[in-house]
Amino acid sequence: MREGTLTVPFEITGWDEAVYDEPADGPTLSRVTVRKRFTGALEGSSVAELLIANGEEGRGYMASERVEGTLEGRRGTFVLQHGGVDDGVVARTFGHVVPGSGTDDLRGLRGDVEFAHDESGARLLLRLARRQPVSE
Repeated sequence: MREGTLTVPFEITGWDEAVYDEPADGPTLSRVTVRKRFTGALEGSSVAELLIANGEEGRGYMASERVEGTLEGRRGTFVLQHGGVDDGVVARTFGHVVPGSGTDDLRGLRGDVEFAHDESGARLLLRLARRQPVSE
């Protein structure tokens, strides 16, 4: 698998939200299970658990997401941990492939991730750095 940045379109196929704290003042806190379908260099699906803070002046989230599919011809699963904040003017996201989370052909996968949502649609930006597993 090559190193470099992949831009992977996706669609959200499921959104199940449960509010767990809704104060009179301050952001609402909720837990969301999100399901996605990826196309292009990554053909597959994912399930993520998000913790969201949503207020009048901004919002943020943290997520753990298991991805299953074929990445540039290699099949397996891997886990992303990512988050983001949005102050109503600028949205910033960050994230990583969890080291050691790759299975099957994706064992040893490493990288950083960002998510983008705009008029061009939803995209995952995956910056790959693949390290070969150590032989015993």
